[in-house]
Amino acid sequence: MANFPALKTGAYAQYPSDRTQGFSTAAYRFLDGSEQRFAHYGSPLRRWTLRFDLLDEGELVAVEQFFVAQEGRSGTFSFTDPFDGTVCPNCSFDADTGSFAFAGAGRGAAILVIRENPS
Repeated sequence: MANFPALKTGAYAQYPSDRTQGFSTAAYRFLDGSEQRFAHYGSPLRRWTLRFDLLDEGELVAVEQFFVAQEGRSGTFSFTDPFDGTVCPNCSFDADTGSFAFAGAGRGAAILVIRENPS
């Protein structure tokens, strides 16, 4: 399985980046008006919004090539959580398009959203 590429500094993100957790609950309503609820998956799933603003050309190319190799959201890969260092073995990109721009030396930018898939 592929691993999300680290930057030259060894980091997996730049600030400001965000991490959120999502829960999935199913609710069934019966004819008598009562409800039954249960979780679709046991633990919350994480989602990261990574904003890269100061990438050099090599880092930007590495991130963009990784995105293309994963074919957007269809691929799966492992991602190291930049907030706590936990390796999440089953992640995907959240969209089939990414935002990549190069404005000069050391001025590459990218915005990517990565989601943890239910196991």
